[in-house]
Amino acid sequence: MKYLLIIPAVIVLLLLVAVIRTLLMPKKKSDYKANEDEQDSLRLAEKLSEMIKYDTTSHANVHEVEKFLGFHKVLEKLFPLVHEKLEKTEIDGNLLFYWKGESSEKPILLMSHQDVVPAEGEWSHEPFSGDIADGKVWGRGAADTKCSVMAFFEAVEELLKEGYTPPVDVYLASSCTEEWAGDGAPKIVNELKQRGIELFLVCDEGGCIITDPIGGVNGNFAMVGVFEKGKADVKFTAHSTGGHASAPTKNTPIARLASFVDDVEKHSPFKKKLLPEVAAMFTTLAPYASSFGMRLLLGNIWLFKPLIIAALPAISAQAGAMLRTTIAFTTQSGSDAYNVIPQEATLGANMRFIPHQGEKESLEIIEKLAKKHGLDTEVVHSNDYTPPVDINGEAFKLFESVIAETFPGLASSPYVMTGATDAQFYQPICKNCIRFAPVIYGPDQMKGMHGLNECIEYNCLPGAVRFYRNLIKAQGRK
Repeated sequence: MKYLLIIPAVIVLLLLVAVIRTLLMPKKKSDYKANEDEQDSLRLAEKLSEMIKYDTTSHANVHEVEKFLGFHKVLEKLFPLVHEKLEKTEIDGNLLFYWKGESSEKPILLMSHQDVVPAEGEWSHEPFSGDIADGKVWGRGAADTKCSVMAFFEAVEELLKEGYTPPVDVYLASSCTEEWAGDGAPKIVNELKQRGIELFLVCDEGGCIITDPIGGVNGNFAMVGVFEKGKADVKFTAHSTGGHASAPTKNTPIARLASFVDDVEKHSPFKKKLLPEVAAMFTTLAPYASSFGMRLLLGNIWLFKPLIIAALPAISAQAGAMLRTTIAFTTQSGSDAYNVIPQEATLGANMRFIPHQGEKESLEIIEKLAKKHGLDTEVVHSNDYTPPVDINGEAFKLFESVIAETFPGLASSPYVMTGATDAQFYQPICKNCIRFAPVIYGPDQMKGMHGLNECIEYNCLPGAVRFYRNLIKAQGRK
């Protein structure tokens, strides 16, 4: 009886501690906004516009080298000093520039891709118009990711004009196959391997300055990607002898596929876990939460961890994807006729692997479940998650300091990339592959990513250039 009374008392005590900690937590407000000079913003918007006007759409397994060589001429016109002063290597449309620094110790590489996804549907501004209107630059690639390509080229162009020599060697890289995970970035990495280069820091796209990153946390926040989940394309096939639809048997191929999908959707076979990087993200965002309840929950992970793990997927699909391996069913096929039961029906899925259940374990789990429903499994493509950057290490701390210097008042936080970037290919030659484009992505940018009416607000472009300038200079200020 005594123990039954102690348990509620302990719970009340723990809750009281959490409440007191939350009351003592300084409430913060993220008030960073891109208040930049209009003339400078428009100057950079014009450069980005010229880059957007050149169509660099890439298509899976199609190498269109001539197209990208044409785009390189646009870059040479916009950034003449980069092309005059830096050592340029072109590999099948992929670019690598080398800028010799005062030291070859701890070299850094700035990168983002040249290619864009196809532009379909009806746009309010033509997808390759590069229109500058309503405070934005419009067109395919404006946000993904010609904005960051423009920004780091411009940063180097300006520093060269000033006669600056970087403290360490600097590389600029840009592949033309990123949108289909092609061989562009691996070719650049092979070139660096042949030169015996081991990079201290890679800065690619991925994270960015996100407006309202999760519900109840308002404002702009620098979400810094510290690793990306692995991914796989998987095909599930159900076989039968077929037959006429007028006399259907039970467990037809499509019925088995539907049962499998229903099983996975209702009872996810993958474990949820709060990774240290995700916990650090919530701890960082807690003081900025608008409600006391959110500050209580996010600021006391030591107590509410099970509740957060249970509730998060229902609150936010994006945040939920940071907790476990995910699977999304994306393609399907069956009979060509309404009155014919197919002898074979297929289902395609995209999987994203989390570190605590990586590629091998996740694929084994889904294959076992598929077999239970009478399905064959074929892995079309697969790669594992990337090792996380040490969020307490030198490179990440340096990165945070550059964000603080460039964007006063902007909070920065570790962030788990649920998508994929070219940075994954650099892991063999760099332990610190950080995914962060120093531009603001609000709701319009999020909707336009691979969708209609892609755009970027041009007042964030000067800050992006300044970020890359500061990152290049940072190692000289230790």
